[in-house]
Amino acid sequence: MNDRPIGIDLFAGAGGMSLGFEQAGFDIAAAIEIDPIHAAVHHFNFPDAAVLARSVVGLGGDDLRAAAGIGRRSVDVVFGGPPCQGFSLIGQRMLEDPRNHLVKEFVRIVAELKAKTFVFENVKGLTVGKHRRFLDALIETFDDAGYAVRTPWRVLNAVHYGVPQDRERLFLLGARKGQRAPSYPDATTSPDRDLFSANGSARTPTCADALSDVPDAEAFVELMTSDSVEIARWKADTEYARQCRCETKEAWHFGYPRVWESRLLTASMRSVHTDISRRRFAATRPGDVEPISRFFKLDPKGVCNTLRAGTDSARGAFTSPRPIHFAFPRCITVREMARLHGYPDWFRFHVTKWHGARQVGNSVVPPLARSIASAVIDALGIVPTRPTRRVELGSPELLSMDMGEAAEFWKVPVPIGRRDRKNGLRKRKQAEIEEALRSQTRRG
Repeated sequence: MNDRPIGIDLFAGAGGMSLGFEQAGFDIAAAIEIDPIHAAVHHFNFPDAAVLARSVVGLGGDDLRAAAGIGRRSVDVVFGGPPCQGFSLIGQRMLEDPRNHLVKEFVRIVAELKAKTFVFENVKGLTVGKHRRFLDALIETFDDAGYAVRTPWRVLNAVHYGVPQDRERLFLLGARKGQRAPSYPDATTSPDRDLFSANGSARTPTCADALSDVPDAEAFVELMTSDSVEIARWKADTEYARQCRCETKEAWHFGYPRVWESRLLTASMRSVHTDISRRRFAATRPGDVEPISRFFKLDPKGVCNTLRAGTDSARGAFTSPRPIHFAFPRCITVREMARLHGYPDWFRFHVTKWHGARQVGNSVVPPLARSIASAVIDALGIVPTRPTRRVELGSPELLSMDMGEAAEFWKVPVPIGRRDRKNGLRKRKQAEIEEALRSQTRRG
């Protein structure tokens, strides 16, 4: 650690918010994530952060400080988004309900750490209908804990913060009473030509801006069994792509430059589609939904629909559909999802499509997180500094662990209700590979 402000990420996932806050000038002292696989991926991308693969329940502020190695240093911000499934809206004491306990734990940890500021992220649904009572109760709970929430609260859309994705999320920004609360960041981009011309913001990048330079995964047979392949030549052809490729010093913002192999195309394991599906995908107009699969087809001149994570094993292990590529008759890869989410290409995900897609779909869009974090930096009266030290990424083994291996790595039990998909998918994966090779031969 140095004299950069300190941030702590609760419910960290793979690290979308961690990345945005680091890029704004924070050091991520600690990240808490109960899923051992997600925790391993976070550890790969942020090897200097203390990762705690455990629940926030029962985690004391002093224990967290000790694990992070920050002693009595001030914690400048705590940020995160408690899982939103299963909120109870019954009764006057909603935050006492066990189904809401993770939200209450977020408030408790903020208070125990005496954090100067916090950023709470969650679904837009908390702002409408009967859920508003829950949101009002949460703001009151922060007030009781000694924290003022910036009002009116706002729902922010990633499409207004430099990312080609229509994705709305609720953010509560707050500060310890007596400390200046962060303001909501102004939009930096707009997909509306008239609007971005009128207010001086830039045009929101398009799907083509994000994906046109990414090599087609189906050109590489290696990606049937691996998520990465070396690319001989790779030339970014848009400003958005050049940012993702980190081709300039400014592309790192105020984050630590990573030592990475830029010739690798990663997170790109291929999906298998039948010839019938491919014909349907090809026949679907950009911007429309394919009627059988209900998959959205990207419009090269437009933005992506909201990328979703699907469900974990405890709730059926349903994979949320990935959009259809605008140029190829297939679903987009995890790397292409990551591009539409604003992740740089050095950032890695779990090698499987299921875990990798969940890690992208569950995460906060990093450029939006960076805008919010910059507003927090401003409220704290801190001038961010650009680090010169380069960071080595973690061991690639962290990206391929199954649930049992990840739990063993962290010396924790396998989380209840979760199961390892790796063994159960091997036979199906082999069948997919064989079918893909047959289809490729027929098309060739």
